[in-house]
Amino acid sequence: MVLATFLFATMGVCVKLASELYAASEIVMYRGLVGMVMMAVLVRQQGLSLATRVPGMHLWRSISGVTSLCLWFYAIGKLPLATAMTLNYMSSVWMALFLLGGAVLMGAQKLDWRLMAAVLLGFVGVALILRPTLDQQQLWHGLAGLLSGMIAAMAYLQVTALGRAGEPELRVVFYFSAGGCVAGAVITGITEGGLQTHTLRGAALLLAVGLLATTAQVCLTRAYAIGRPLVNACLQYLGIVFSFGYGMLLFKDPLTWLAALGMLLIIGAGIAATLLRARAAPPPKDSQFNPNES
Repeated sequence: MVLATFLFATMGVCVKLASELYAASEIVMYRGLVGMVMMAVLVRQQGLSLATRVPGMHLWRSISGVTSLCLWFYAIGKLPLATAMTLNYMSSVWMALFLLGGAVLMGAQKLDWRLMAAVLLGFVGVALILRPTLDQQQLWHGLAGLLSGMIAAMAYLQVTALGRAGEPELRVVFYFSAGGCVAGAVITGITEGGLQTHTLRGAALLLAVGLLATTAQVCLTRAYAIGRPLVNACLQYLGIVFSFGYGMLLFKDPLTWLAALGMLLIIGAGIAATLLRARAAPPPKDSQFNPNES
């Protein structure tokens, strides 16, 4: 799990560098292409099949996951790396909010005040991060990062449903990668007028994004297969720490004490929400991974 979080943070560095040359949608397309090829090879090696009985579920999972990924890559290109990563990791807090909303709709007489406190703590952290680090022109970039975490939470619900339907992780990741490749190509064609010409540096960055993301996903899936799900879920927040280090060392990203406090609040809220959600309704082990990182 620690290796996976490090690889994802390194992927974020490559995305930020590639954003100087390519649109977010084009980076998503190439990431999906590399992931699709790697997953197809793994599926063949393990003797599995890519045929699925639930194509509609894969379609909705791809739509939400690819939308979240595009927003996340856009935010990484425009915001300090640690800020973009932290906003995306709000997905655990959004999940807790969805759980509370579901309880209200089901007519629950009593809500878990600890879960409510975790949600509020997370949004206090967001306020502390966005206010000191974003000027008016960056507000929309921050909202894109925040929205990526919310949609990631929706994708997580769909991944859980796919796991309960008996879909193996490799098949889920393959169709998500295929969806990213197709959607990225379409969006790039509409908004950018076509693909950018490649330089050696640009092609290397795009390949690195795909290789790092897919290798990290394999590590992540393995960690959840052999380790404790709650420990793994908490260790995922090391990605913010690694991103903070990269941002300070490579990009000279500014960080105020209020922003640092906001990150700590979001990490604490995410861990608390994960623990409380697991006690309320533990998801199946094979669906316990971040949908943006699949």
